[in-house]
Amino acid sequence: MPIPVVAVFDVGKTNKKIFFFDEQYKIVLERTAQFDETVDEDGDPCEDIQLLTSWIKDTIAEVTALDRYEIKGINFSAYGATFVHLDEEGKPLTPIYNYLKPYPEHLQKQFNASYGDELQFSKETASPVLGNLNSGMQLYRLKYEKPEIFNRTKVSLHFPQYLSFLITGQLYTDMTSIGCHTALWDFEANTYHRWVNEEGIAEKLAPIQPSDAAFKADLNGKSCSAGIGLHDSSSALIPFLASFHEPFMLLSTGTWCVSLNPFNDLPLSEAELKKDCLSYISYKGKPVKASRLFAGNEHGIQAKRIAEHFGEQPDFYKHLKYNADVISRIQQHHQAVDTTTQSGDLVASGFGLRDLSKFLSAEEAYHQLIIDLIKLQIQASKLVLDGTDVRRIFVDGGFSKNPIYMQLLASAFPEMEVFAASVAQATSIGAALAIHQHWNSHALPTNIIDLKFYSASELVL
Repeated sequence: MPIPVVAVFDVGKTNKKIFFFDEQYKIVLERTAQFDETVDEDGDPCEDIQLLTSWIKDTIAEVTALDRYEIKGINFSAYGATFVHLDEEGKPLTPIYNYLKPYPEHLQKQFNASYGDELQFSKETASPVLGNLNSGMQLYRLKYEKPEIFNRTKVSLHFPQYLSFLITGQLYTDMTSIGCHTALWDFEANTYHRWVNEEGIAEKLAPIQPSDAAFKADLNGKSCSAGIGLHDSSSALIPFLASFHEPFMLLSTGTWCVSLNPFNDLPLSEAELKKDCLSYISYKGKPVKASRLFAGNEHGIQAKRIAEHFGEQPDFYKHLKYNADVISRIQQHHQAVDTTTQSGDLVASGFGLRDLSKFLSAEEAYHQLIIDLIKLQIQASKLVLDGTDVRRIFVDGGFSKNPIYMQLLASAFPEMEVFAASVAQATSIGAALAIHQHWNSHALPTNIIDLKFYSASELVL
């Protein structure tokens, strides 16, 4: 008998993956690909949409031919702040513009002149002003910079929904994609913000469906239930919401380190907005207060700089353990540094300003890097923790496997229980769990998440 499975495409900035999960949510098949970026018409790096589309269609053809498995469901997760603009025939009209692409200052000023005070607008949409990271502003830009393409656009799909469209041919919008710093949604009125209608944007957006919806689809002649796709940070939260009911904060780490507090429904303050705090919308449609750091990106750049300076392998840090003696030496000999900016207005720890020749070894420099990143993380996480009853922090993603990071984080929050949460691909499993009722007749398993507790050491940052 073939094994019943749910397939999930998980498209990150770096890794493109497909997983098969069995009915107990164990991974039974995995494929990973990496593609070189291409450039848009301005020479800025961007996702290669043709390559990605071909990979997804080829992968579907491959995996549906495997007799060992019966695909009963399929869903998708992908990074947010990204639109795919389709013509009448469902073909992309533009490159997939990178959310870090610089945003024209004159267009932002024009928008502000039409729709008022930036801070008030940000409070209404739970979106700090972030240029292209506010994906709604990408549509505004398209309208005024490329009106002929805007007019030819039948529908603009957020990236996860484009992936679903490739398989199902269905055009939908989901709340987790709308609700991730898009500047599209009025959180107070619980509908699209007035500018979306006034600018003719609303008519370019597909109908909204619940994030846990699924529809019958045909996979190379085989019927299954297909989800409409989820924004990756919201998807990564689902296994935790399904497993824990006491208040917690999830620190989801990767290129971005996102602090997600589903137990904080306090309105965003102006001070929080100025510090890049925002609200997501969970797959159940509830606001989730969040703060973000581009810390994984900074870690990659600075770890590479350390490796090159000391003649180490690029992944040298993966073999390092927490070393209290090294921490003690750092506290005695190295001063704190001020934060800086990276990739526009995004805050960085300041480690990039440090002179690496002042460190005795790569190990010492790397401990300093993590100390600097944790100091920044404390500030970011407190934005969503303050004023709530949360006493547990779960860390998933890349940094959860980093003992130096985890030990220093536990020391930074001695009043909290800090856990490294090992979830077999949290983002992917979240997308699978979202459509559980549509493909799986079993109860949700209770062992999806493995926890490792880190106690605070006496060395406090």
